[in-house]
Amino acid sequence: MATIEVGGKSYETDEEGYLVNLGEWDMDVANYIAKTESIDMTEQHWEVINFLREYFEEYQIAPAVRVLTKAIGKKLGPEKGTSEYLYALYPYGPGKQACKIAGLPKPTGCV
Repeated sequence: MATIEVGGKSYETDEEGYLVNLGEWDMDVANYIAKTESIDMTEQHWEVINFLREYFEEYQIAPAVRVLTKAIGKKLGPEKGTSEYLYALYPYGPGKQACKIAGLPKPTGCV
């Protein structure tokens, strides 16, 4: 297991950088992980992160990209429920990269 240090506190991560203890996540940790992923967080990024955290809380699973795209389209509007929109925000994969920043496990089916 690896660790990251944010604000003087250590957080355990798996070998891919996903938080081990999901309850330790906060906005500072998210911003730190986003920086390591070369992402400058905007309101649109946070909208997806908050959506993912709500989805995970309800279903106890991180959605795969197809499910994520469809669910975001329903909740946030069709213009945001497209692969193009999500990949523009999270170029290394909206499922993988956004879930990592959101402090969630890697979605099933992600390589």
